[in-house]
Amino acid sequence: MSSRQNRTSAAPSEDPETALSRPRPAVTAGRSRQLSVLLVFLAASAVVAWVGGMWTASSVGSWYSALDKPSWTPPNFLFGPVWTLLYAAMAVAAWAVWRLGGWRRNPAALTLYSVQLLLNLLWSGLFFGQRSPFWGLIDISLLWLAILATLVLFFRRSRLAGWLMVPYLLWVSYAGALNFAIWRLNPGA
Repeated sequence: MSSRQNRTSAAPSEDPETALSRPRPAVTAGRSRQLSVLLVFLAASAVVAWVGGMWTASSVGSWYSALDKPSWTPPNFLFGPVWTLLYAAMAVAAWAVWRLGGWRRNPAALTLYSVQLLLNLLWSGLFFGQRSPFWGLIDISLLWLAILATLVLFFRRSRLAGWLMVPYLLWVSYAGALNFAIWRLNPGA
């Protein structure tokens, strides 16, 4: 028997009852850090949602309701729940990629994630805050490209992260078509 095998087999085994009764920490340092980073991603999404929601709320009652919209425009009450789910899924997707090496191993994917989050916020500011469907359309076109690029990079790192971004891309595709239709129906807006 080699000395390596001898050292391995000579290690004392622990009594199973002792192992079960020994106190264990509730959360390890690694889990604590992972939870903290997940909360940071969720908080970033919440801030974007809150600021965008403030711009939206200032225009929905007056300006937006007076615009001509296509018949396939969803009711206003639907936007809040849909965006809440999308922002949560986006944050979990970014966290899943971060868990695979952080920013050091995933700089392009996480930077693109940040860019698309900023473009998402900018859309609310342009479309609702500035009341400009045209500039909203320009932004949402860039946003769609940034989401697609992020989704591709996320899929390369984590299938879960990639799939979590798919509903977001689909919703922004729909929102982009809606933005385009509103711009066409309201040339002076």
